[in-house]
Amino acid sequence: MKSHTQYLHIHTPQRYQIVNITPQVEEALAKSGIKEGLCLVNSMHITSSVFINDNESGLHRDFLRWVEELAPYGVDKYQHNLTGEDNGDAHLKRTLMGREVVVAVTNGRLDFGPWETIFYAEFDGQRNKRVLVKIIGE
Repeated sequence: MKSHTQYLHIHTPQRYQIVNITPQVEEALAKSGIKEGLCLVNSMHITSSVFINDNESGLHRDFLRWVEELAPYGVDKYQHNLTGEDNGDAHLKRTLMGREVVVAVTNGRLDFGPWETIFYAEFDGQRNKRVLVKIIGE
C-alpha cells in the first residue's frame, strides 16, 4: 500500500468563509499516483471545518447563517472567551460542521455522488491555516 501526504495552506480574508478546495485535493490525488483507495481531508485547526456538500452560494450563506444562529459570535457568551480569546463560537461551529471527510478513490478519481464537492469552512479566519490531505491505497 502507498500513501501520500500533502498540506493545503489557506488564508481567508474574512472571519467566516467557505472555500471550495476540491481542485487542490484532486491535484494531490493526481500527484499521489494512487488509483484505488481512500482520501482523508482534515482541517488541522479547531476553529475550522471540512465538509462535503453542493457548490451553491445560497446554500453556503445558509450554512453560515445556521451556524451563527446556533453559536453566535459574542465575547461575553462563552466561558472559553474568559481566557482572553474571542472565538468560543468558532469552536462550536467547527463541531457542528465536522472535522474531516473521507472520499473513496476509484480509477484515480475522487468517487463523488452527484453535486458533491469538498469545502473548507473558516470560523476564525484572517490568519494562516492548514488542511491535511492523506491518500492511501494502490
